[in-house]
Amino acid sequence: QVQLVESGGGSVQPGESLRLSCAASGSIFRVYVMGWYRQAPGKQRELVATITSGDTTNYADSVKGRHTISRDNAKNTAYLQMNSLKSEDTAVYYCSLSQYGITYWGKGTLVTVSS
Repeated sequence: QVQLVESGGGSVQPGESLRLSCAASGSIFRVYVMGWYRQAPGKQRELVATITSGDTTNYADSVKGRHTISRDNAKNTAYLQMNSLKSEDTAVYYCSLSQYGITYWGKGTLVTVSS
């Protein structure tokens, strides 16, 4: 089993920044993909960004150039640096870890962007 704990959410104004963290623990193997997804009220969960063990990244078009995903393999932790936040970034952000065909999810952290 794998446990994921997100932190760093909160309420900010448009244009500000936030950094989310996701700490993974449990049965983690050397090769795995970590990612961030989000779900806004009334909408489906959507991809924000993913990063492989080799640091290959993938971003949703809506966040390219504003958000950056990174990871610390020694700490089994992933980060999402979110800059130039917009009201449409408001959502619950979920961390994921995928290995050998199984995806684990955290409980989510709320990000609210409002003036």
